[in-house]
Amino acid sequence: MSHSPQPDWDPRSQAVLDNQIAAYDRMRGRCPVAHSEYLHWSVFRHTDVLRVLEDHASFSNAVSRHPAVPNGMDPPGHTAYRALIEPYFAPERVRAFEPACRDIATDLVNRLPAGGEVELMGGFARDFALRIQCAFMGWPAGLHEPLRQWTRRNQEATLSGDRAATADVALEFDGFVRDLLDMRRQAGDAAPDDVTTRLLRERIGGRPLTDEEIVSIVRNWTVGELGTIAASVGILVHYLAAHPDLQSRLRGDRSILPAAIDEILRIHAPLIANRRITTRAVEIGGRRLEAGARLSLIWASANRDEAVFGDPDAFRLDRDPAHNLLYGAGIHVCPGAELARLELRVVVEELLARTRRIALVLERPPVRAMYPAGGFSSLALRIDRCS
Repeated sequence: MSHSPQPDWDPRSQAVLDNQIAAYDRMRGRCPVAHSEYLHWSVFRHTDVLRVLEDHASFSNAVSRHPAVPNGMDPPGHTAYRALIEPYFAPERVRAFEPACRDIATDLVNRLPAGGEVELMGGFARDFALRIQCAFMGWPAGLHEPLRQWTRRNQEATLSGDRAATADVALEFDGFVRDLLDMRRQAGDAAPDDVTTRLLRERIGGRPLTDEEIVSIVRNWTVGELGTIAASVGILVHYLAAHPDLQSRLRGDRSILPAAIDEILRIHAPLIANRRITTRAVEIGGRRLEAGARLSLIWASANRDEAVFGDPDAFRLDRDPAHNLLYGAGIHVCPGAELARLELRVVVEELLARTRRIALVLERPPVRAMYPAGGFSSLALRIDRCS
């Protein structure tokens, strides 16, 4: 009879909740593969995370009881679905989306107050993530408010740890997608030529995708996108407000913006972790894990590993981008990485072009998000918009 090991740490302790990233930095040095009741095995070091990513024979992505296409799949099944979705994020499609992306970013910046305080997360970042995702998917503006409310309920259910509530919220999102599919079927040839319609016409192994497969693909694209893009916007704008010299440099030289964005999000991760499960007994980081052991890969730690990056808080534009695990690595690297990079570059460009100054509100410090979210749940800034 196997017994769970004694916990090495408590991810829900106040010390961790106060500053997740600082806590992960401590764990990386003290106990690089650590057990807890909440997260099972957590992997903190860059080298160990890379090993898990590359050894999909020993570390499986099939961690959920529910289908997750394709990121919850392993080869060979994963391969065909991955080949199906990659063209949706082809460079030419990403470039073609830039004008619509810029229009949304411009509109939101122009709606900011001309001067004074702004609560950036609720008043800007989440709106940007919501509108940008709906635009990319070809969804109507009428879905903005239902999705906004759904996102709030999803966050509340996730933080509560209530599995029944989480399942109910997931079913509600699935209903949104099924309604969109039904409308496109009823429209026939008059259906809009967008991502959702194109998924209806896809085939895998000689057959059409099932509704369950389409719902899973769209859920994976959308649920992660809404949270991660909003978190990224908050992290980026906070960093620029806290580092006025860099803000000034970027206002004068936008060419370094893509590298700067990736580096800021390496320092402060928008996505904290992903899960895996062992298919056989393995040893990693000096610990023995049995088959069926559940792991959390802590991106927010691996991307700050001193063995790879030196001082993890040092902002440097000359780092090897191959070391940055912001979008993962290996066969499961994020297929939408270039789309996300475009969206974040455009929104920061528009903020810098249409404002004179972005500053912290010292009397209202930011409220950090709680696991599994990264970034901030509330962020007060003073933004002076150009007249």
